[in-house]
Amino acid sequence: MENTRFVNKGIVKKDAKALLSGRPVYTDDIAPSDCLVVKLLRSPHAHAWIEDISTAAALKVPGIEAVFTYKDVPEKRYTQAGQTFPEPSPDDRLILDQHIRYNGDPVAIIAGKDENCVSQAMKRIKVKYKVLEPLLDFTKAIDNPIIIHPEDNYVVKSDIGNDVKRNICASQCRGNGDIDKVLSECDYTIDQTYHIKAVSQAMMEVFCAFTSIDIYGRIKVISSTQIPFHARRIIARGLNIPKSKVRVVKPRIGGGFGAKQTAVMEIYPAFVTYKTGKPAKLVFTREECFIQGSPRHEMQVHVRLGADKNGKIRGIDLSTLSNTGAFGEHGPTTVDLSGTKSLSLYRMEAFRFKTEVVYTNVLSAGAYRGYGATQGIFAVESAVNELAHKLDIDPIKLREMNMVREGDLLTNYFGEVTNSCNLDKCVAKVKEMIGWDEKYPYVKTGPHTVRSVGMAMAMQGSGIGGVDVGSVQLKLNDDGFYTLMIGCSDMGTGCDTILAQMTADGLGCEFDDIIVRGVDTDQSPYDSGSYASSTTYVTGMAVVKACESMRKRICEEAAAIMGLKENEVEFDGETISENDNPEHNMTLSDLITSLQAGNGHIIEVTESHTSPVSPPPFMAGAAEIEVDLETGKITPINYVAAVDCGTVINTNLARIQAEGGLVQGLGMTLYEDMQYTKAGKMKNRNFMSYKIPTRLDMGNIKVEFESSYEETGPFGAKSIGEIVINTPAPAIADAVYNATGLRFRTLPITAEQVLMGLLDKEEA
Repeated sequence: MENTRFVNKGIVKKDAKALLSGRPVYTDDIAPSDCLVVKLLRSPHAHAWIEDISTAAALKVPGIEAVFTYKDVPEKRYTQAGQTFPEPSPDDRLILDQHIRYNGDPVAIIAGKDENCVSQAMKRIKVKYKVLEPLLDFTKAIDNPIIIHPEDNYVVKSDIGNDVKRNICASQCRGNGDIDKVLSECDYTIDQTYHIKAVSQAMMEVFCAFTSIDIYGRIKVISSTQIPFHARRIIARGLNIPKSKVRVVKPRIGGGFGAKQTAVMEIYPAFVTYKTGKPAKLVFTREECFIQGSPRHEMQVHVRLGADKNGKIRGIDLSTLSNTGAFGEHGPTTVDLSGTKSLSLYRMEAFRFKTEVVYTNVLSAGAYRGYGATQGIFAVESAVNELAHKLDIDPIKLREMNMVREGDLLTNYFGEVTNSCNLDKCVAKVKEMIGWDEKYPYVKTGPHTVRSVGMAMAMQGSGIGGVDVGSVQLKLNDDGFYTLMIGCSDMGTGCDTILAQMTADGLGCEFDDIIVRGVDTDQSPYDSGSYASSTTYVTGMAVVKACESMRKRICEEAAAIMGLKENEVEFDGETISENDNPEHNMTLSDLITSLQAGNGHIIEVTESHTSPVSPPPFMAGAAEIEVDLETGKITPINYVAAVDCGTVINTNLARIQAEGGLVQGLGMTLYEDMQYTKAGKMKNRNFMSYKIPTRLDMGNIKVEFESSYEETGPFGAKSIGEIVINTPAPAIADAVYNATGLRFRTLPITAEQVLMGLLDKEEA
């Protein structure tokens, strides 16, 4: 980029040295040693009613401070989902409930001086359950006689199409044009259902938090969270106390991927501290992260797609059924992205988008990178690939005929227009990178091995238009360095670094002159949090505004000291000079010294930003795999991607974001699958049985950027965090088809399924 020293460069992360040297920076690292250890007793049943619970024997264990049950908690329902208030998710849970809704649902909170006594006490709690029949099949949830939420104090805060007595958490239907008429006139149609199962974020750092009472009698919560300000609200509502009585601080985070957009466990140590007045700490085991985490919503997506004989897509009818599990966290909102981010990739005459979100007796789902778009894009992109094969048209050529282009009105995206879109260049780039013309559809590589390719496109958003807020406070300090206070959460992605790059270029100073302070709800300016791919785009614009305000204030104060007017001086990042007499000047250090001596006003500025639009980043990806036709084994060979995220702020971090997202997408396509027994118990609750890809499983990954320029974004930037997970599933699924002739519409696609399909094909 022109006129920037730090933006669009591969600047090393601000916290790199501390992390590489093993400094104690994460939540559990910095917890004080005198915290009460908190653990949760969990239900062994997926659906039950607690008839009686006895804690007397547990309380006699030496070192036990307290044991709490449903009898001790407020009877005010709340949600653990972290989105801008009014949170669309219904208030449908208590801290502890007499009605058990999934295997692993907390039954009691135990707090003691160490893990040993807490574990002993847990074994002494006696619970008498009335076991109820669980509802595990989400396709049978609507109007099922088993009702997951029969309670009277269930709260819905907005119109989300909720009908709790029918197990419907949320529903909607919208569209444009007469889709049934258009589809009836089409020469070719695809009518298929695609099934995307729940998967876990599997972030390195587990869910953890510790709490205490400060000197003012307030609850202080230190948590590995993506949503500090929302967590404050959630904790206050759960405890039924004012938000002013809660303070949330975020240390470094060891990954989130959306899991920590839900306040999964902060309420439990906070409740212990609230009741006992003592510091408390809860650190989930890896098993607990699986059984009480916040996984991707399982979805079943029905696609009816129609095109004319030349391949022009005329309309799509999309219907999504989503399984929110026992509670409605993120249920009404994730499902919406299954249609907004998939249908809008294409130009068409008519569309319809219908959704239903249902309750079942499995773990409550939540936010996961891609946030519903991943599921919808797998379905729509797979249907487009199926159309290409039906028409005998190259899938890339079919997309070139139908894809959205710059200046187009997006089909199902709230009336927004693509003002920055290099999707066509992204598709052309991946075609070149993978060597498409030489490899499509497959190449025989051995007696029983075939290499094949497949591709897909994706779009996401940049924050939530008209909703998300980003804020920063910028302070000028002694010697002319700056403090940047932010309210968004760096969860390992490097947003502290990216925002500092923007600030340094905005002020014309050195990168090391920017000190970034992370989130403390008592000190930081309000920010919606790090989710919805919002930080670079939304908070970044708050940084741009703050830099403009800071430069203006510097000129105002310096001009007054110099006996000039503001418009008679200019600031070059180091020195304030008179326009017509550069020798008449003062340094930034001189200015702050003079201000601190009382010759003006100390300079601090606070700016916030919200955008009425959410400009989408675009992406194309292509997979090359090798399939062993004797065993069904699928081996990833190459994955190439081209991303349009507007101006790339940090080239190293953006590439790492893309590579990491692609590996996660590959994992959910080939390996990851949260499985339950017939009684509703999760089978694979550790990394021995829940398989995620290692470096040996991902093949070669290459990412390039085809940058457009987004006028509404900071330095022309859009988002990148989520879009990168969305193309592997449909691309790999089509590559498998090209290699085997087998079409898989359910994820994951395993070697066993491929082998059985090949055997069935031989017999047929």
